[in-house]
Amino acid sequence: MNWDRIEGNWKQMKGKAREQWGKLTDSDWDQIAGKKDQLVGRIQERYGISKDEAQKQADEWARTQSDMAQANVAQDQQQRQREQNKQQEQRDRETVKR
Repeated sequence: MNWDRIEGNWKQMKGKAREQWGKLTDSDWDQIAGKKDQLVGRIQERYGISKDEAQKQADEWARTQSDMAQANVAQDQQQRQREQNKQQEQRDRETVKR
């Protein structure tokens, strides 16, 4: 997922990010506000890791969010297809009864 989308959906994304980086404070999350550079800086500071490692973690987290979003879309499409199939089967049964 790109960072523009993360920033735009920060209220929803923040909870998932909190699960990943539990050492960050409420103040940290308010300061980050979906901005990648802020997240990387806070991860680096709170976890005592290099900027490159913090960057790697942030990128991997964003990639994971993208993968999960794509999986959710696929599941939604499959569910809609199943519902459409059921509706078609119902119409077919009603047609046969006539």
